Amino acid sequence: MTELTQSALLTFDRKNYSNETLLSLYESLIMPRRIEEKMLILLRQGRISKWFSGWGQEAISIGAVNALAANEYILPMHRNLGIFTGRDMPLEKLFAQFQGKASGFTKGRDRSFHFGSNEHHIVGMISHLGPQLAIADGIALADKLSKEKKVTLVFSGDGASSEGDFHEGLNVAAVWKLPVIFIVEHNGYGLSTPSEEQFAFKYFTEKGPGYGMETLRIQGNNVLEVYDAIRNLAEDIRKNPRPVLVEAITFRMRGHEEASGTKYVPKQLMEDWSKLDPVDNYEAYLESIGVLDEKTKERINKKVKKAINDGLEVAFAEEAIQPDLELELKDVYAPFTQEVISPSENNPKSEKRFVDAISDGLFQSMEKYPNLVLMGQDIGEYGGVFKITDGFKGKFGADRVRNTPLCESAIIGAGLGLSIKGYKAMVEMQFADFVSVGFNQIVNNLAKIHYRWGQNADVVVRMPTGAGMAAGPFHSQSNEAWFFHTPGLKIVYPSNPYDAKGLLNAALEDPNPYLYFEHKGMYRSISAEIPDEYYTVEIGKAALAKTGDQVSIITYGMGVHWALKAIEEMGISADILDLRTLLPWDKESVKATVKKTGKVIFLQEDCLTGGIGAEICAWISEHCFTDLDAPVMREGSLDTPVPFAPSLEKQFLPVARFQNKLRELVEY
Repeated sequence: MTELTQSALLTFDRKNYSNETLLSLYESLIMPRRIEEKMLILLRQGRISKWFSGWGQEAISIGAVNALAANEYILPMHRNLGIFTGRDMPLEKLFAQFQGKASGFTKGRDRSFHFGSNEHHIVGMISHLGPQLAIADGIALADKLSKEKKVTLVFSGDGASSEGDFHEGLNVAAVWKLPVIFIVEHNGYGLSTPSEEQFAFKYFTEKGPGYGMETLRIQGNNVLEVYDAIRNLAEDIRKNPRPVLVEAITFRMRGHEEASGTKYVPKQLMEDWSKLDPVDNYEAYLESIGVLDEKTKERINKKVKKAINDGLEVAFAEEAIQPDLELELKDVYAPFTQEVISPSENNPKSEKRFVDAISDGLFQSMEKYPNLVLMGQDIGEYGGVFKITDGFKGKFGADRVRNTPLCESAIIGAGLGLSIKGYKAMVEMQFADFVSVGFNQIVNNLAKIHYRWGQNADVVVRMPTGAGMAAGPFHSQSNEAWFFHTPGLKIVYPSNPYDAKGLLNAALEDPNPYLYFEHKGMYRSISAEIPDEYYTVEIGKAALAKTGDQVSIITYGMGVHWALKAIEEMGISADILDLRTLLPWDKESVKATVKKTGKVIFLQEDCLTGGIGAEICAWISEHCFTDLDAPVMREGSLDTPVPFAPSLEKQFLPVARFQNKLRELVEY
């Protein structure tokens, strides 16, 4: 045998566990194995399309799921069928999920284990693997804030541990002392890539000290050892919250998925690990101590097989999905009908800068929503680099105004975890440019999670954006178009203090994920008298910043101020339509201004190619063609990174080019 398997020989110790517990573990253990056996037959018959096997690793899932309380969250991966069956999910619904049927957990919108169920306290994976660790952090943070003595358990494979999200998830949990058990299923391969090509250490227990985290290595094929270790660990963590990294040594006996096979695995290694089969060995142990006899074994297996066959019969009998366009579009967002809160007539007003309006709205939302948690780099005592949260920590405390490590992905993911537990989260990007590090969490977790399995993402990501301050290519980008293409997100971009406060409040009310762009150049350069009390602005509704009849300028953010200055200097009468909300954008207001003037130019600070203006101008050409008296025009920044030198940045921005094109349009 190899060194790994020699050190992993199965020795069972029942300790003080009753016969009932031992037999319950046995029944729980054979359920995923019998399902696998059936699925492999169905795969060969062409009745299912794909299967990710956990054959040989079942003891880890079964030991863990039985060790935790039913109301403690588990975040599984590909090989963790036993987590789902161990939480007593209806098999007919689980099988419908595998077959892409409407009664499955994702209504046919995602495959296999890519789903969650709050009823069963499970949050399923996305294909990117590592981001799930941060969601576990957020769930655990919610438990800690609510003073619930609970544990969250999240799985990772040894291959996925190479991702940056693995590091970020562990680091945040360690810094915040979150009650999370991180289980690494060390099965030797990431698809076909052996461990020695994934990492330069032997055991994951070597990594824990680097994070200031306890570690534990267990024999993952020994269901009793897993159950006992996780049960005792969970009991201790509930009393003394902290993260622990658990390494479960195991082996995957079939391919990453069935089509990939196992030819890359040395034959001797397969033979050695086959002798450590978790089901066969545990069954033999129970028989050897007289807990399991043939009659009991037959009864349990018969019961399990009947449940599987009954569930499959129901799932196969269900007809294939008949697409419903209205339902598909409706489920992209969590249900929410905004009721706009207008300021009272006699409400006091005061002069506020753009930055003050944002701070004011955020402060009042913190008062309105005790479950709102703010997270970001340096937002605590320091008040954030732009001082928007200055004084917040003293008022609301360090639990709700949280300084974070420099790990954007983990903090956005933690925001989603908070949302799963009924909290609201605001995540501040120090600069909008830095969101690229958290891009995956936004476009693949926040944006898709409600459409996939009905879980909302009550997260607002604040994005200080824009150029004009000679800050160079990494502190000046306009990156709203990166997200404009992604269904499931909402995007707002105010141009004035009134909208800045009202749109932020509205975004925080809505249980859907928002990107809130705030132009740094407006923070202290633009002021207005705005209501002191709490109010909101309608999401998805544009506003006319100026009315005129010669031309329509459609824009947002700093573009509104460039347009106002241009028409004043040039003596042009123009409608200036401030979009305010970029997603969803206001088609009716766009149509109305086009119909009114017949001439349209779109102005954006973002680079011209592939920007938001391209989409809206295309829509105008398609839907308003007969109202046009001239070609639809647009102007934006150069298709280069944002330069540092002031003269180069001035050339980069569209201000001068816009005035030239505006004159051309008016004179057309």
